[in-house]
Amino acid sequence: MKKILLFALAAILFNCNGSAQKKETKKDSFPITKTDAEWKAELTKMEYYVLREAGTERAFSSPLNKNYEKGVYHCAACDTPLFKSEHKFDSGTGWPSFDKEIEGNVAFTTDYEIGYARTEEHCATCGGHLGHVFNDGPKATTGKRHCINGVALKFVPENNTKDE
Repeated sequence: MKKILLFALAAILFNCNGSAQKKETKKDSFPITKTDAEWKAELTKMEYYVLREAGTERAFSSPLNKNYEKGVYHCAACDTPLFKSEHKFDSGTGWPSFDKEIEGNVAFTTDYEIGYARTEEHCATCGGHLGHVFNDGPKATTGKRHCINGVALKFVPENNTKDE
């Protein structure tokens, strides 16, 4: 009986990451598309790793995590405005967190990379990987926590922003 349960558990775990469950987006389905060589020439190694290879920066490594200035957070790859500072909060996770995105500028897909479904966020303009959204954000607002890699963002202070 133990062998059957062990076999069933192993089958479930290995099936959770099957090829039929890979990401639903194509990198060439966004308004801005570039070759890998073009992105590598424009981005730092860490920006490329996060934005183009869906990597994750180390927790607490981004200076934007504790940035409390007013302004707008843009995509580091294509400069699309993604999040407003008024929606930023300290989640304690070590990554910049927001309870709301700028509608229409962030695209969402399902990510099964770690064996279960998570909602992945991309820049809707260039497809750059931003992070993930979870349902454990501030209940007083949206209840969402957009957990974003700081290296995927460029902060534009309020006095430098246009009406967005």
